This record gives sequence, structure tokens and C-alpha cells, in this order.
Amino acid sequence: MRLSDTVPRGASREPLAPGTPCGAPTPEGRPAGGRWGRPRPAAAGPPPAGDLPDSLWARFFVHGPYALLALATVVSAASAPAFMTAGEMYAAGGLVLVALAVEWRWSAIRPGVPEHAPAAQLHFALRTLIAFVLTWLNPLYAIYAVMGYFDATELLPRRGARIGLLATAVSMAGSQSGGLPPASGMNWALFGALYLLNASLCVVFSNIGVHEAERARQRITTIRELEHTNARLEQALAENAGLHAQLLLQAREAGISDERRRIAAEIHDTIAQGLTGIITQLQVVQSATDPALARRHVDRAADLARQSLGEARRSVHNLTPAALEHDSLPEALERTVRAWSDDHGVTARLTVTGTEEPLHDEVARTLLRIAEEALANTARHADATRVGVTLSYMGDEVTLDIRDDGRGFDPLALPPRSRTGGFGLAGMRARAERIAGSAAVEAEPGQGTAVSARVPLVRHG
Repeated sequence: MRLSDTVPRGASREPLAPGTPCGAPTPEGRPAGGRWGRPRPAAAGPPPAGDLPDSLWARFFVHGPYALLALATVVSAASAPAFMTAGEMYAAGGLVLVALAVEWRWSAIRPGVPEHAPAAQLHFALRTLIAFVLTWLNPLYAIYAVMGYFDATELLPRRGARIGLLATAVSMAGSQSGGLPPASGMNWALFGALYLLNASLCVVFSNIGVHEAERARQRITTIRELEHTNARLEQALAENAGLHAQLLLQAREAGISDERRRIAAEIHDTIAQGLTGIITQLQVVQSATDPALARRHVDRAADLARQSLGEARRSVHNLTPAALEHDSLPEALERTVRAWSDDHGVTARLTVTGTEEPLHDEVARTLLRIAEEALANTARHADATRVGVTLSYMGDEVTLDIRDDGRGFDPLALPPRSRTGGFGLAGMRARAERIAGSAAVEAEPGQGTAVSARVPLVRHG
């Protein structure tokens, strides 16, 4: 009768589960509380794919040795007449009781024993020795010896685990070759071949298990890094949300401040200038002796009052200046320059260069306001005899230049408010900068003044 055709062959296949060292689960596949019931770090992670669930492994390592010993004893007792003498039967029975005592004692102390402790190594050595002797007495006791394949990596350190696996392979190869000791040269050859096969499989599966454990540790490390990164990302998102709210508040405050400056500039450029013109006309009336001349200046003052009222209303509603309601920027500038020349008796001329383009309302309004402010400054301070206004379309930008031959001034000698905070020169710069443009003033005492504004050419619509 060939034992390799019965239980030992099946016993040799049972422990060699794929992905584990000779059937033993990898370190990363242990139960969350440890096979021995001890707490494990939370980072142990889930078992590899194909591994038994943690609860099944825990129950297997508690009850598995008893179940395998009982099965081996039943099968061996049924086949005892074929393999054992009466004395060997008694010896086997005594060893089974010793094995039960060893397993019971180990079950009692297992929860408090550290992993790979001397007590664990001693337990593995005693079980392996008892299983070897039982297999020597009856090859079918290899069913119990197979337990060494499962818990060698659990009870022994890494190098000792390989020795334990190779020692267990002795019992398995002896059972598969027909029993220990081999009865003939053929049995010895078969034993050697089967031992090499079992040992090779143990080494291969042990290496696979180590590699799987390493990959599992790498996955755990990667997951930890991802969790840490996600936590930092959530913190950054929270900070960004706070910054976003702060930026919204600042933008709102900046918008309110900008709107205040716009309204102030509109009042300065429209109502204030209109009132100045009205006062000038009325002063002429007071000193005029010709009724016709006085009447003409009174009419002019009334026109200025109506225009100022209309501009005030449009400024409140943030609408286009009256001069741009129905005309293009060159036409509005032409009327403005002509009216200014008539009012102040100064020769003024508008020149347009380049190809005229329909401009965005904000661009046209900005340039018109800058021209009005520059002309108003010329009337108040320059004492000029000639003024030239040039509007130039230059590809992607529009420039506006206002030059006079007046008395000029020293820009550095101006009061600080006039340079930075007023609504004259600073107002022209602020208007240009509001639409991503710029405004500059060049002047020298006795050499006249030149105001130049450059803004992007943004087409209408």
C-alpha cells in the first residue's frame, strides 16, 4: 500500500496555499488583534488578497492544532494494524496525550507571550519533535505535522522560521515516501526527492510571502502618506477658504473706495468745472458795459448750469458723459476743445492721427475726462495763448496729448496733495490707471506744459 496515494499526498498539498510560505499566512495577513490575541498596531492593514479573513485565522490558530491532531489520530488509529505494532500504538497514544498537554499549555499562556519569544520557539520545537516521532510511528500523523507550515513564521524569527519549515518538511517527505525510516534504497531516493521538493516549495513560498509582506508594508506606507497629504490638503483648503473670504472683503472695500474716488472725480470734473465756468461768465457780466455782451455771457452761464446739472445726474447714475451720448470720442473732443476755446479766448486745435476705432465706453469716457481736466488746468494756471490736443490711434493703444505754451511750472514744487491726493494731476493718473493705462505730466517754468495719457485700445462691444 502506497501512502502517497492516500492521506500523505493530500496532506502535502494542504499546507501549500498560494501566496504564503508553505501555507503560513504572511505577517501582514494576521488578525487585527494578532494570531495570539495580542493587540496589534492599527497600521497592520488588511490581509493580502486571497488570505483568510482575520477572524478565521484567529480561530484556526486556536482550534486548528487540536482539529489536526484529532483527525490524524482517527485516521492513524483506523490504519494502525497496517503500520504499527502494539507497542507503537501505546507509544503513539502516549505521545498524543503529551501533544494535547503541550497544545493546552500553549493555549493558556499564548495571549501574554510576545511574538517570537523563547516560549513560542520552545513550543514550536516541542510540537515539531512530537509530530516527527508520531509520523515515524505512523506516516498518517503527518496530518498533525502540517501545522508547522502554518505557524513557523508566527512563532519563530525570520531565520529560525526557515529552519522550522525545513524541519517540518522532513516529516512531510517521510510520510509521502512511505514512512520513516525509509525501508529500501528506492524509498531513500524517493524520500530525498520529496524532501527537496518540499524544501524548495517552502523556500519559494517563503520568499513570496516575504515579498508580499514587503509590498503590503509599502502599500501601508503609501496609504499613510496619502492620508497625511490629504490632511495637509484639507488644511490648505481651509486656509485658502479663509484667504478667499479675506480677499473678497478687501475687494469689496477696494471697490467701495474706488467708487468713492470715481464719484469725487466726477464731481470735480463736471459740477466743479461747470460752477467755475458759471462764475467766470458772471464776473464778465458784472464788469461788462455792453448789454449785448452781458446778455451773451448770461446765456453762456445758463448753458453751463444746464450742462453741469445733466453731468451731475449722469455721474450719479454712472452713465456716459453727455458729449459721448451720440458722438464718437474725436467728435466729442472736437466740441469740447472748440467750446473751451470760445469760453477762454485761447486758440485751441484738435488733431486726430491713425485709423479711428470705435472705443469702449469706459476708455472714451476716461480720455474725455482727462482732456477736460487738462484744459481746465490750462485755463486756471497756464496763461497760454495756444493749446494743441492730439488724439492718436496706435495699434493696441490710444494716446491723448494736451500741450500749451503757457508759463509752465516745476512738478516737484507742487503741494503734496496736488501730486498725490488731489483731483487734478493725480486724478488724471488715477483715471488712466483704472483702465490699465498711465498719465504723465511734463513741465518746466516758462516752457509750457504737456499732459500725455496712454490707455489700451479696447474696442466697443
